[in-house]
Amino acid sequence: MNMSRPLSAALVVATVALAPRAAHSQQYDLVLANATIVDGSGAARFTGAVAITGGKIARVAREAIPAAQAKRVIDVKGRVVAPGFIDVHAHIEPLLQMPDAESAIRQGITLSLGGPDGGGPWPFGAYLDSAGKSKLGMNVAYLVGHNTIRREVMGTANRAPTAAELDKMKQMVATAMREGAFGLSTGLRYVPGYYSKTPEVIELAKVAAASRGIYTSHLREEGLGLIEGVAEAIEIGRQARIPIVLTHHKAIGQKMWGKSTVTLAMVDSARRAGLDVMIDQYPYTASSTGFSVLVPPWALEGGTAEFKKRVENPELRNAIEAGIKDLLLNDRGGGDLKRVQFASVGWDRSLEGKTLYDWAVQRKLPPTAEGAVPLVIEGVLKGSPSMVFHVIDERDVRRIMAHPQTMIASDGRLDRPGPSVPHPRNYGTFPRVLGEYVRVQKVLTLESAVHKMSGLPAKRLGLSDRGCVRDGCAADLVVFDPATVSDKGTFTQPHQYPVGIDYVLVAGEAVFADGKMTGARPGRVIRRQ
Repeated sequence: MNMSRPLSAALVVATVALAPRAAHSQQYDLVLANATIVDGSGAARFTGAVAITGGKIARVAREAIPAAQAKRVIDVKGRVVAPGFIDVHAHIEPLLQMPDAESAIRQGITLSLGGPDGGGPWPFGAYLDSAGKSKLGMNVAYLVGHNTIRREVMGTANRAPTAAELDKMKQMVATAMREGAFGLSTGLRYVPGYYSKTPEVIELAKVAAASRGIYTSHLREEGLGLIEGVAEAIEIGRQARIPIVLTHHKAIGQKMWGKSTVTLAMVDSARRAGLDVMIDQYPYTASSTGFSVLVPPWALEGGTAEFKKRVENPELRNAIEAGIKDLLLNDRGGGDLKRVQFASVGWDRSLEGKTLYDWAVQRKLPPTAEGAVPLVIEGVLKGSPSMVFHVIDERDVRRIMAHPQTMIASDGRLDRPGPSVPHPRNYGTFPRVLGEYVRVQKVLTLESAVHKMSGLPAKRLGLSDRGCVRDGCAADLVVFDPATVSDKGTFTQPHQYPVGIDYVLVAGEAVFADGKMTGARPGRVIRRQ
């Protein structure tokens, strides 16, 4: 077979008219024939066939399954059949506006875990009910967010909760867990989570632990305070007795490059001590978050109106400016304004794709950290835009990815082609790992990569029938060409779908085939049982 030919020519689809057969004969809805099966467990690939009936994998065979036993047969010779990918850190807030979830589906994602970084919906159960009534292209599940809950109870107050407020937050976590949350997420670098102290988070994590939930943490710091941030997350897990995920793990800023050797050693040490610590990671050397991450969090209490008052106070402004300069030099700014790129700027679309350096030059300001300080203040006051920060070292990316407890996760947002210049992870995370880090750099074997995308996150979530290709598993599957699968989006042209993904099946139904979305939406909301 000529593997360079288009999918429609390379893969033969046969529909078999079935004659009456004996009662003992098995009738399958679909068989994927001549497959290279990578089953999600990390075990070696093998050649065989996968039969699907009623949304489940009915049979995985190492030999051919007769075509007469199936309503439909797809010959996938030369292709890998793997479990659909599970994205354990996904910003799926636009789900009800983008229910087809095309930017995720085209990556091979069949289940996304929303509510990361302390965010997520509230009221929790009502939102899940609403999502459950929608026709979805992929499956979704959710964490309950600490920042969301704290904001509901305390606004953006920079103080410890009263006993009554803490009790109210604990009740809200318990309610969300009963309603199907998979655990508690925190965004301790963001307002208002930054204002919480460790004991508060421990108390809330204990509530999630009581319902067999997990704890995922956007660390309090990922730059100069990275080591302390990892230590805090591990301590929360230890005291709350809850499984931990260090989410989108990285080392921000040149002064911290290489420190993943320390953080990974901390993970290994904690695991040897009996703590259940894992990691998730996206495969890029840039992060993405709001412009306000360049402002000291204490200055953001009370929102934009209060921030405006502080910058109008000369004494407070001096402190704010010093903090911004430090963050530009030593943290997300990376010591170079060219590393700070605008992604989505509602008040000036012409800045999208340009850098803070470009804006400083445009405004005839010195293109230095000190010169850019007033621009940061102006940008936050106008409505903090979404940014891309090129401040991660490739060696740390490879080192973290290779760790046996690291899962692949996008930290991406559901997206569709448009005028903004977002992080390309929205479109290419999973294919990028398979193309760049498996095929090109050989950081991972194919089996290990698929395990990190499917079996490992399924185990973290306690989903025994997901992330697997074996009898009885959900028929959430991805079919891809290991020789060509790759991301296409770049930091200047991110709105590009990946290549090399042939089929994506959710509950046994093709949602992506022959290079296009099929229109099928068999996805559902999955609640923790």
